[in-house]
Amino acid sequence: MRVTIRAPRAEDEGAYAEAVRRSAEHIGRWNPVEPDALPDLLERQGPGLQTFLIVDLETGGLVGKVNVANIVMGRFCNGSLGYDSYLPFAGTGRMTEGMRLVLDRCFAGQPEGGLGLHRLEINVQPDNGRSIALAKRLGFRHEGFTPRMLFLQGAWRDHERFALTAEEWPGSAAVDDRG
Repeated sequence: MRVTIRAPRAEDEGAYAEAVRRSAEHIGRWNPVEPDALPDLLERQGPGLQTFLIVDLETGGLVGKVNVANIVMGRFCNGSLGYDSYLPFAGTGRMTEGMRLVLDRCFAGQPEGGLGLHRLEINVQPDNGRSIALAKRLGFRHEGFTPRMLFLQGAWRDHERFALTAEEWPGSAAVDDRG
């Protein structure tokens, strides 16, 4: 592995802002470019939102950010993944490596330090070929099309929906203890 994952920290504020600014053109077509958003993101961490930074092991640079949002437990055990990759690491395979680590953590049981999720979904704008390719590389299956799903860049944007369950993720214990 060339990367590791970890929760963001207050001391990441400068590196995060720099990575987002450097990557503004790369991510701006699909997601808001908010280089100063880390303090707010840190405040919102909790049962419904867990953020992971993907960090390059050799340089310590930020490869990307992954939000596991809209986490609902109980009978659903579902979360939605949103992510940004940062230059100069985009296109090097490091984001895929980091996403695999995030998926391992999401599907691991809570006693093992995981989130204990059963299902994850990724929603991607139809023209975002790189993110769609990443979802497919990770084994997510296409579930459908959602018109006008998110308000981004001044308009409601359509999204393609992909999903993956613990049973479909290699190495997942996928134990259903709800009887």
